[in-house]
Amino acid sequence: MGYLKNKNALITGSSSGIGADIALAFAKEGCNVGLTYNRNKEKAEIILKKCEELGVKAVLYKVELSNPQEVFHLMESFLEDFKTIDVLVNNAGGALKIPAGEFEDIPFEYWDSQINLNLNAAAYCSQYAIRNMKENNINGSIINISSVHGTVTWVKRKFIPYCAAKAGLDMFTKALGIEVAPYGIRVNGIAPGFIATDATKRYSPEQVKAFTDHIPAGILGCTNDIVEMVLYLADPEHTRFIVGQTFHVDGGQSVTGMIVSMKEDFERK
Repeated sequence: MGYLKNKNALITGSSSGIGADIALAFAKEGCNVGLTYNRNKEKAEIILKKCEELGVKAVLYKVELSNPQEVFHLMESFLEDFKTIDVLVNNAGGALKIPAGEFEDIPFEYWDSQINLNLNAAAYCSQYAIRNMKENNINGSIINISSVHGTVTWVKRKFIPYCAAKAGLDMFTKALGIEVAPYGIRVNGIAPGFIATDATKRYSPEQVKAFTDHIPAGILGCTNDIVEMVLYLADPEHTRFIVGQTFHVDGGQSVTGMIVSMKEDFERK
């Protein structure tokens, strides 16, 4: 794409899945990358090595993104290592281990951890990025990876804080996009539907079929479906007039409003 060559990007949650493929795609374009991981150091180091083999600067950071202090340290470390930031991809997120019981039994600590991981971390990272972009007159891009569940809820207790956080992330994208647009900084988002990754291998073929049957496109998404949209949004020439938008890449799930709810509901015990 040209634009990313010799630029600096931070991709959170980039040890596997969508985040890892985004990082590799950026590195292929000649972009220096910062990658983050929490638990899986081995996988993260594999992605780091692949990025380095593409001839770019790549730095790996261990961070618990549900902890605000660790997020602050991450951004300070990234800016110390790279000096400037051109693209921030707030990709990290997910439903953490679900506590037992119904909604009224959920500990406040669990609720807070979900909001911190899926919403607050993006806000904290963005604050540092925007400050640096303004100081260096960078027409940067912030891309928030949301979810179809920010629009269409899953009728199960475990997704209540996750859905609330992702819906908040979508509105954060709109509000921040408007505020920083006059500075040439573009804030947009992507809301994936069911994307096939290593994490989805835990589902049985029957469970995957149940999902696919409720997707109008009749197929599961792949990480490249998200990567291509990220690359597009990162380029200021292509997206100079796109502000505060969240693009659903979900095979039509959000349009129909149908999310399958199976008896076992794929519970994470």
